[in-house]
Parts: sequence; C-alpha cells; structure tokens
Amino acid sequence: MAEKVSDELFGEAAAAAAIIRKCGLLKGLSDRWVTTLARIARFRRYLPGEVLFREGDECPGLYIVASGLVRVYKTAPSGKDHVLHFADPGQTFAEVAVLGKFPCPAHAEAVEETACVLLPAHAFTRLLEEHHELCLQLLRAMGLWVRRLVGLLEDLVLRDATGRVARRLLDAAPADGREFTLPMLKKDLASHLNLTGETLSRTLRRLADAELIELLDGQRLRVLDATALEAVADGLPPGELDEPPSST
Repeated sequence: MAEKVSDELFGEAAAAAAIIRKCGLLKGLSDRWVTTLARIARFRRYLPGEVLFREGDECPGLYIVASGLVRVYKTAPSGKDHVLHFADPGQTFAEVAVLGKFPCPAHAEAVEETACVLLPAHAFTRLLEEHHELCLQLLRAMGLWVRRLVGLLEDLVLRDATGRVARRLLDAAPADGREFTLPMLKKDLASHLNLTGETLSRTLRRLADAELIELLDGQRLRVLDATALEAVADGLPPGELDEPPSST
C-alpha cells in the first residue's frame, strides 16, 4: 500500500513540475527549483461557477492554471462586477497576495471546469525566505510578468474600444482562420476591456460590417482579415481600410 501511495505522489509531483515549467511567471526557473516547488504543490479541481476564494479571505497560495479558465474580479458597491483579468492555462493569480502576505484583493471563480496547481502560501514563502537563489530567479521571472502587465495597461490607455476588441480577438483566434468560440461570456469580455455590453456589441458589429470578422451564433465568430484587424488593433479605424490612398 505504501508503495502505491509513493507512486501516486511521484506521479502528481511530475505532473506539477510539467505545469510549473509552462507557467509564464515561473518560466526560467532551473530544474532544481521546479522540482522543489513541485514537491509542495497541490492539485485543485473546480466546477463551473465554483468560487476559489473571495476578496478579504486569507490567501491560500499561488495558483497556476493547468486547464480551464478562472475569472478574477472585484465587486463595486453598486453590486456590479468588474473583471480584472482571466487566467487561462499557464497563467497565475493570487501571486501578489502571497508575496505581500496580505488577504486576497479580489474574488476568483472558475468559468468552466478548471484544474489548478496550488503552491501553498506558507510553504512557498518559507522557501523564498530560506533560499536567496530562488528569490533571484523568481525576481527575473517577475520582471517578464510585469512587462506583460504593462502591455495590458497600454491596451487600456492607448487603444480605443475598437482597438482593444480587435487585439483581444486576434489573441483568441486560431492562426488557421477557423471559426472559434470566445473563451468568456461577452459581458465578461466587455468588463475585462472596460467597456459596456452595448459598446462591445456595436464594436463587433462595426468590425463585421467592415468584413474583418464574421459573427456566427452565440459566442462563435471567425476572423476574415487578420492583417486588417491587426491594423485596427494598432489604431487604424475600420472605415479607413476601405478608403483609397489620396493622390499627390
């Protein structure tokens, strides 16, 4: 019996190590530290709509999404939810609360069936306190992670509604041009992009009228002209794409 448990633990640690290696935040850690983190890792599975934690809860640890999708959001005094970000496979959440040793600053909810690797807060921070080399490697990894967050901030500040929607569609669309399903409800996508639902609907219709995308049914659509959509994401209004160049 002990041998069976040992085999199960070994298999779980190996699976956790593979997920940690694919994690954007922890990418670049040496094999030694990947193996060390895998030993403290715990697998957690959630059903659609299941809450992982609520704002103000003691932070359970650093989560790495193995499969599925997690919505991280705050609730305004009015009761309206505002989506801070979505974490899909390879992404992390609750990392700042773990490192800062403060309560969860937002809610986290599984959008679909989701599996996560959890690095428990106490064990993870103890490793950081005892091993400076791990701290330095994590700092380098966090530098890349912060650069990604700056890119998200630039989207909100420098792109208008149409540009933000175009960028999100390009990120979600398959490279082969096949139809795809938005990875989140449109109301959540609108909140994530800091738009109203009506603005998102109008923007999608505008892109469809310009024949850059095709709206199918429900959450499904297809990118028809990725090059033109990229230009829109970079700031060119869709209407200008059809205008002939001015003669000189």
